[in-house]
Amino acid sequence: MDINKLNEDFAKIADKINELDELDYSDERYDDLEEELHDMEDDFIEEFGEYLEDAIEGVHDKFCPDNDVLLPIAYFAKNYIRNQKDHKGRYSYDIEYGEGVPVTVKQFGDQEVKLVLVPGPTRLIVTIGESAKQVAWKAD
Repeated sequence: MDINKLNEDFAKIADKINELDELDYSDERYDDLEEELHDMEDDFIEEFGEYLEDAIEGVHDKFCPDNDVLLPIAYFAKNYIRNQKDHKGRYSYDIEYGEGVPVTVKQFGDQEVKLVLVPGPTRLIVTIGESAKQVAWKAD
């Protein structure tokens, strides 16, 4: 598994998601950008889908075994926060609370818990309500 390529390709998708998120549906570029994003996602899943599905399944087994495991793109955020570049010139990313797939985690009671895939480096983050984020898995 080429983790550097995974991270690079996912970062490009995150940037395309952000670009699309900034447009109105009425913008003439919207449909073309959306199609580009879907093509990027398809290529990404073809190359890294099995690896990511295994990772997501492992997190589900640990945190929320009663919830169904979805395709990796379901765990993409609707918008990513692009942070500063690291010493190698790569951006890191974060997410706002509320992004991701809702899951039921018994230890957190009735709090809103979500799982979201984030690039820079590629990782699966668990968010709890509006107060806590925890990396549940990181590609390595």
